[in-house]
Parts: sequence; C-alpha cells; structure tokens
Amino acid sequence: MCICMYTFLGAGISLSWIPANSMVSHYFGRRRPLAVALSSCGECVFSVLFAPFFQWLVDAYGWQGALLIVGGLQLNLCVCGALLRPLDVPPLSENKGDGHMTFQCSLLMKPELVLYILFAVFAAAGFFIPPIFLVPFTNRAGLEDYWPASILSILALADLMGRLVCGWVATLRLLRNLQLLTLVVTLVGVVLLLLPLSHNYWSIAAFAALYGFLFGCVVAIHVTALVDIVKLEGFDSGLGLWMLFRSIGGFMGPPAAGWLVDQSHDYSAAFYLSGLCLIASAVFVVLVDLLLQRRRAAEREDGDE
Repeated sequence: MCICMYTFLGAGISLSWIPANSMVSHYFGRRRPLAVALSSCGECVFSVLFAPFFQWLVDAYGWQGALLIVGGLQLNLCVCGALLRPLDVPPLSENKGDGHMTFQCSLLMKPELVLYILFAVFAAAGFFIPPIFLVPFTNRAGLEDYWPASILSILALADLMGRLVCGWVATLRLLRNLQLLTLVVTLVGVVLLLLPLSHNYWSIAAFAALYGFLFGCVVAIHVTALVDIVKLEGFDSGLGLWMLFRSIGGFMGPPAAGWLVDQSHDYSAAFYLSGLCLIASAVFVVLVDLLLQRRRAAEREDGDE
C-alpha cells in the first residue's frame, strides 16, 4: 500500500500539478498571484466535503472500497488535462543555438534558488504534519465519530479563503511577494506552536481555521515568488527542481513527527516540530529577498553607468 500510495500517487500528482501551475503562470503576469489562487481553489472546495464523505465511504465500503471510489474520481483529471492547451512556442529546432535546455540544471547555480529550495524543504516538512495529526489529536480530546473529520473540512474552507484573500492582496503590490511570504509562513509556525494549548473542539477548530487560512496564503504566493527568482523563461525547470527537492521535506516530516509522538506519547510534539520547521523556513525566504534586492540594485547601478 505504501509503495502504491507514495510512488504511483506521487508520480501522478507530479505529472498533473506541475504542468497545471506552469501554464497558469505563463498565461498571467501582474495578476499571476490571484490567477494561481483561483486555479487552486478547486481542491479546497472538494476538501471541505471530502473529509466527512471519505469517512462515510469507509463506513459503507471499507477502506479498500473507499480508495477504489476515490481512484475513480481522480481519473477525471485525465478529462481536465485533455482540455488544457499550452501557449504557442517556437519549434525546438529554432532554439538549438541559444544555449538553453527542455530542463535547465544550471539554475541550481543561483544562490537565491538554492536558498528557496531550502525554504521549500523545511516548509514541506512542516506543512505535511498537521493534516495527519489533527484528527488523532482531536480524538485524544475525547471527540469521536464525525467531529474530528469535520476539523479537516474547517481547515479546507479556511484554506480556500486564504488563497483568495492573499492572491488578491498580492496583486495590490503592497508588499513584495517574498515579504508577504515571510510574514504568512512565520504566522503559520506560531499558530502551530500554540495549537497544542487547545483542549476542546471549538478551540481546536479555531486554530485549525487559522492554520488553514495562513496555509492558503502561502499556496497563493509561494509558486509566484519563484518567478521573481528564476524569471518566467526559467520557471518551468525551476518549478520542477523546486518540487523535486521540496518532496524531501514532505517525505521526512510526518515520519519524524510520528517518531516524536511515539517517544513522548503526546501529539503536541508533532505540532511543535511542524511550527519550528516553518519558522526556520521563513529565515531562508528572508535571505532570498535580501539577495534579490542586492542583485536588482547592482543591475540598476550598471544600467545608470
């Protein structure tokens, strides 16, 4: 089951998620953050209903039958993918002499991208932990049946609102994308550090809503910020590299949190680890922003000369 879930499901998500985000980023410019936020809202809408729906499927058909039905639903991605059309690009033969590759590994020579990858590793390690441990943490509070599953629905609804709000705020250019990203990632870390203080359904739901809203804010701008680092012409390769290394954090975070929970016999340890990982990731975003500002200042000075 682990091989199927992590290998085949992971490969399928990679082959669908990355091209979809890449095309949206190429189609839009100034309003790119809002476009990315809107294009990703579908998963939030479905997630609001999915947690109780999946619990019902498990009760009615068992976990094997539930996964079979969900797999059938996922096949609709094939239909959606068939309807997508990329922008027109020059034939490959016209670009043979320009020194560019269909994948630019040279982007890893950019220190800004390396630091942004480190941000992604730590952030992914933190982001993948709460959805896994929120339900058992809520169960530990004495709630059963559909109440714990409803926490994930609240999280998804708040996630939807966060994507829309932050996507709109980013288009206003009140802050640089990386400044806004630093702010929301730090706040996510603080919320997760405080979440273990909650001991009843409503307090857990409030923290879950805060986490979901801020997580949605991150989703709305963390891909867009990559364009600031590698420019649009290097975005496709940059996104692929970024997601490749980001997966390392997503792979290591939940097992590490599970080990801490086993050792401490307390689900709070998982949220402490998640919060610390996210706060640490914000440091790398600050460093990326500083390097980019220095590079742009140097380019302006060269232009003046």
